[in-house]
Amino acid sequence: MTKIVVSKSGERRAACGHPWVFKTDIVRSEGHVDDGDFVEVCSDRKKLLGVGYYNSRSQITVRLLTWYQEPLEEDFLYRRILAAWEYRRRFADPESCRVVFGEADFLPGLIVDKFSDVLVIQTLALGIDRFKEQIVECLKDIIKPSGIFERNDVPVREREGLDQRKGFLSSPFETRVRMSENGILFDVDVENGQKTGYFLDQKENRAAISPFVKDGKVLDCFCHTGSFALHAAGFGAREVLGIDSSPHAVQFAGENAKLNSLEDRCRFETANAFDKLRSLWDSGEKFDAIILDPPAFAKSRNALEGAVRGYKEINLRAMKCIESGGFLITCSCSQHVSRELFLDILYDAAADARRKVRLIEFRSQAKDHPVLLAAPETDYLKCAILQII
Repeated sequence: MTKIVVSKSGERRAACGHPWVFKTDIVRSEGHVDDGDFVEVCSDRKKLLGVGYYNSRSQITVRLLTWYQEPLEEDFLYRRILAAWEYRRRFADPESCRVVFGEADFLPGLIVDKFSDVLVIQTLALGIDRFKEQIVECLKDIIKPSGIFERNDVPVREREGLDQRKGFLSSPFETRVRMSENGILFDVDVENGQKTGYFLDQKENRAAISPFVKDGKVLDCFCHTGSFALHAAGFGAREVLGIDSSPHAVQFAGENAKLNSLEDRCRFETANAFDKLRSLWDSGEKFDAIILDPPAFAKSRNALEGAVRGYKEINLRAMKCIESGGFLITCSCSQHVSRELFLDILYDAAADARRKVRLIEFRSQAKDHPVLLAAPETDYLKCAILQII
């Protein structure tokens, strides 16, 4: 196996358990290596730091699978996937959950989501993509799903030299899948919905909003297929409006409302959240609770400055539209926006909105999205519950 010798900084990172070796960490390669091959990562003193798969096209040139010398064959994949599944069975809701969360489950680049008895997978790195068939067989044996769908139609694969694709990895099945979350029913479009079809990382945060929405008038911005909005209605909100810029998502949200017999209290419309909040402020309309769950504004460090402006503006507009004593449930899934920075943004927004704000609770992603402390990239979701005075 070819050895990749890394710099002191790369050695420190790998020794602490970070699974990525960047192109800038590599000092030299001792032997020939093809993209996708396994390599040993070593210090300049020949100390083994880990074994992973190599891709010269990617800035993340090596993704470590193990920090020890062990055979990396199908049994290895099976054991890793089984361990991930047993963790979900113990700590999460195995009915619908993220079964494999990439680096945090020591399978870099692999995502597996479970919706009822259907699995959706993404192989986002060349090394793991080469084992897709074996992964599917492992999943069939361990979880025994009724179907498996591939959602590799994501641009990040192009950085790995991979094409975008989606389709069945099992016998064809109905791709509109029904699942239950916290007692609310949802139809999930695993073929054409955003990402894998539904955002499972917010499951526990959606359950947590109950005391802040009961008997209230609620606005859910960036509502996608109605997940927060329908939880609010199910928890007793008297009136809920959900808005999203995607007509496809809004259509699904409305159908999900009917599925739960909540259409009398929960309505949806296609709108830009920034524009809608401005028009609501102009008209003087107020809400008892507003939920903000926008897509990532900062997908790279270069986009951070613009993201900070965007987060401040959307939260400022929301704060202006909340009744005194009401609540703002606001989220950021931008990994480059830290918890400290997010709270600073909320403080600045409150100051400009001339509102007093109390932080009631600060939450993160659900337990089926565990955080690998050595890899801060796995800690990405922030959810602040604020009282607006």
